[in-house]
Amino acid sequence: MGFKRVLIANRGEIALRILRALRELGIEVAIIHGREDRSSLAVMQS
Repeated sequence: MGFKRVLIANRGEIALRILRALRELGIEVAIIHGREDRSSLAVMQS
């Protein structure tokens, strides 16, 4: 049995890479972030 949902607690480029890889695998993604990261690409795409 695999993962259904993954929480990403990274920032920047690595968060974006993880997000894209998980989506390709059909896994739901949630990202936690601070105020300073709310306009980051990874947060905007989640």
